[in-house]
Amino acid sequence: MFREGGGTPCAACVNMPALLALAPEDRPRERLLSRGPAAVSDAELLAILLGSGRQGQNVVEIAHDLLARTGDLRALAESAEAELCALPGVGPARAAVIQAAVELGRRVTGSRPERGRLLGNAADVWTHYRARLEASPVEEFWMLALDVRHRVLLESCVARGSLTGVEVHPRDVFRTLIRSAAASVIFCHNHPSGDPTPSRQDLELTSRLRQVGELCGIAVLDHVVVANDGFVSLANRGWV
Repeated sequence: MFREGGGTPCAACVNMPALLALAPEDRPRERLLSRGPAAVSDAELLAILLGSGRQGQNVVEIAHDLLARTGDLRALAESAEAELCALPGVGPARAAVIQAAVELGRRVTGSRPERGRLLGNAADVWTHYRARLEASPVEEFWMLALDVRHRVLLESCVARGSLTGVEVHPRDVFRTLIRSAAASVIFCHNHPSGDPTPSRQDLELTSRLRQVGELCGIAVLDHVVVANDGFVSLANRGWV
């Protein structure tokens, strides 16, 4: 097994003896197929994505090296394309595979609620928004307009701000809600710091939004703050 037109073996072939030297149950793909994804380590999952190693380094060793260089899976997932391409053993093709895998995970865990879907509580909001918002480097303020049965009419990103704050104008929020004939609304925003504890500004904004909602006949059901460490429902805390 050589490159066409020459006698130099390809990178995958050079890597093959190193992987074949491992017992079948220790090879990443075989482990995943026999024991399930949960039994496979972060490095082994990454190795399956990468597919093959390079001369002098098998794919599992490359995966361990990538995680060591970036710190962990989250840091790897947040790396820009140029940063990924600069890592040893990656390159544009493998960078694209990594980014595609990360985006698939985000879409699965952070899928947008479909129009007409029932949202029962803050945990539902967290389930739908955590992957999208926890990875954002700036604060984003979203709203979910609901009908009288708490089914989704529409969702909208009201504003994007900075690392430490976002400016939201109640008039802009409720103009959209009135046009959509919303009966109620749930607000959601992220804390890039990783701590979902609401700030004084969060509480003050929620109070203003609730007051405007009362005047417009649109109930503010909750304001959910999401972050890497979890979420906080202001309604559950008695602040809505």
